[in-house]
Amino acid sequence: MTDTIESPSGPATEGSLPPAGTMAARPPAMLEPLPDDRFLDREVSWLAFNQRVLELSQDEDLPVLDRAKFLAIFASNLDEFFMVRVAGLKRRIATGIAVRAASGFTPREVLENIWAHAYELQLEQARLFHHEVLPALEQEGIQLLRWDELTPVEKETIQEFFTTKVFPVLTPLAVDPSHPFPYISGLSLNLAVVVRNPTTGNELFARVKVPPLLPRFVEVGPARFVPLEDVIAAHLDALFPGMEIQQTHTFRVTRNEDVEVEEDDAENLLLALERELIRRRFGPPVRLEVEESIDPHVLELLIDELDVSETEVFRLPGPLDLTGLWTIVNLDRDDLKQRKFVSKTSRQLSEVESANEPDIMAVVREHDVLVHHPYDSFSTSVQLFLEQAARDRHVLAIKQTLYRTSGDSPIVDALIKAAQAGKQVLALVEIKARFDEQNNIDWARKLEEAGVHVVYGLVGLKTHAKLSMVVRNDGDQLRRYCHIGTGNYHPKTARLYEDLGLLTCDPEVGEDVSNIFNVLSGYSMNTEYKRFLVAPHSVRTGLVERIEREIDNQLAGRPSGIRFKCNSIVDEGIIDALYRASQAGVKVDIWVRGICAIRAGVPGLSENIRAISILGRFLEHSRVFMFENGGNREAWIGSADLMHRNLDRRVETLVSLVDPEQIADLEALFDMAFDPITSAWDLQPDGEWVRRLTDRAGDHLVDFQEALIDIKLKRGFAP
Repeated sequence: MTDTIESPSGPATEGSLPPAGTMAARPPAMLEPLPDDRFLDREVSWLAFNQRVLELSQDEDLPVLDRAKFLAIFASNLDEFFMVRVAGLKRRIATGIAVRAASGFTPREVLENIWAHAYELQLEQARLFHHEVLPALEQEGIQLLRWDELTPVEKETIQEFFTTKVFPVLTPLAVDPSHPFPYISGLSLNLAVVVRNPTTGNELFARVKVPPLLPRFVEVGPARFVPLEDVIAAHLDALFPGMEIQQTHTFRVTRNEDVEVEEDDAENLLLALERELIRRRFGPPVRLEVEESIDPHVLELLIDELDVSETEVFRLPGPLDLTGLWTIVNLDRDDLKQRKFVSKTSRQLSEVESANEPDIMAVVREHDVLVHHPYDSFSTSVQLFLEQAARDRHVLAIKQTLYRTSGDSPIVDALIKAAQAGKQVLALVEIKARFDEQNNIDWARKLEEAGVHVVYGLVGLKTHAKLSMVVRNDGDQLRRYCHIGTGNYHPKTARLYEDLGLLTCDPEVGEDVSNIFNVLSGYSMNTEYKRFLVAPHSVRTGLVERIEREIDNQLAGRPSGIRFKCNSIVDEGIIDALYRASQAGVKVDIWVRGICAIRAGVPGLSENIRAISILGRFLEHSRVFMFENGGNREAWIGSADLMHRNLDRRVETLVSLVDPEQIADLEALFDMAFDPITSAWDLQPDGEWVRRLTDRAGDHLVDFQEALIDIKLKRGFAP
């Protein structure tokens, strides 16, 4: 792969990079060794990100159901963190690959830090739930009760629900010499039950799994809910007739659920991945959550049977698993949520309409269109682009990457309809997309059955690029219409994820996209990119070369500056280049949602680097890389985050923007995000994130996303 995807070539033009190796040499002072402690730990930084999510639920100015939503998101995020990142650390320790991270910490040191910090965060989550969110919900007429708080009438009513809807699903599993300790599936909620035989006096242990497909919180009256595990615990005599119920305790196990497929299996990747998905269910435990009231003897049994350490046990106030709060968040109570927002069609696409919908390709023939989701509708831009292509008799071929998509995907439906209409359709389905593996396997088979050419990319690399290409006979010529995005072709998440996308029929972009698809589906070796940087070969080197150009500009007295927006920044090579830029006097702005291994504002190292994080109703997901370039500003958007996996083990693409207005629009977004009147988290030199919420007078700062909603609805793209 690294031999077939090459960096841009050709003669340098004004504002472009000179050929490799012709950059001005760095002054000796710039080559002095950088300090060893210059990187923040990525795992600790991830926990800091989830702490920022938790801080959103602390905000008393947010409507209460939104506060509950962020509690649920925090819980879900932490589950994935343990399933993947903590599991990875444990695996490295177990296999003896315990090398120090770039931060200087060993896996054992990082793991101990994680256990302590994550436990503190979960305790804070429980405190917020019990002492702030629950009382606020109750004031609004929504009650989350425990069994003992129900009225006698409600208990009678719920008994019928248990008998008809719950009891038939339950399977009590005894533990005794003839019944080994049962397998506890990851993220399942369970009851540890101690019963007594009244005849023999023997106490016995059993496990009852809380059915995951039933409502997490059961409605017992108007806006009155009780946890399902409480309902089951109150009716255990039906499961153990003749026995005396002595104790009942709720517990939950998190397991290693990362999937690894050996390259040797790549020839039959679908079957190999399906085997691995089955194996994933039996991954080793990485966390045991129990209610704080659990009996010590029962806890000792769980620790022994599950083979977890004391540090992996999280004793928490019940109820456990607050991801279940989505039941409450989804209540039809708009008065307790942020105002509704419905995306509108981009004004750029409304210029040419056909049958009351934008004629996407007619607009794109006139000029490039930069869409900004969810402010600009995904369904009336990217989705409509593919749907129109599927039914357009002049369209000859469609090529599409699919990394994640929805269960009822209109994108997949459009590809199927296009194939059935006789068009040449290629779908590159990334079946190794974490936690979407089975879904993508199903889509791949459905597409194949419809006659779509399905490929799975390159051995050893995930295809994470977001690309779509439509080849149309426009009469005078065959023209390639392309979409290059920062987010997945997923209509549902496109309403919640902030992303950018470029719609264009520029011949250079069309040639680049064609070349990438040929690399991915065939044996192309002759790939030269004109407006693209492509990982794993040229994204890191391309960005570092442009950072070095900014250093040259700064030292020569020309305008310089760097602005990056990404989900994560971890790559040491890029971070070191940014440190060198800061030392040379280049102003560097880093806008990051999640993991950030860079230290900002450290004297002598990064005093010219600012790093902020913005969280809110939308998940900031777009990737933007901007360079002042001596006054000839340059902007790139695409799929790549600044992490090792993105730059070394994935196929990623960045495309350069050429429209000055589009570049100015992105610059305006950065100006707005970094404005002191905008609420954000600021990264401190010691690695702590401090929320900037009010000004010195105590007045609230501007909510970036809410302000952008107002601006977008009034004026279009530019802030």
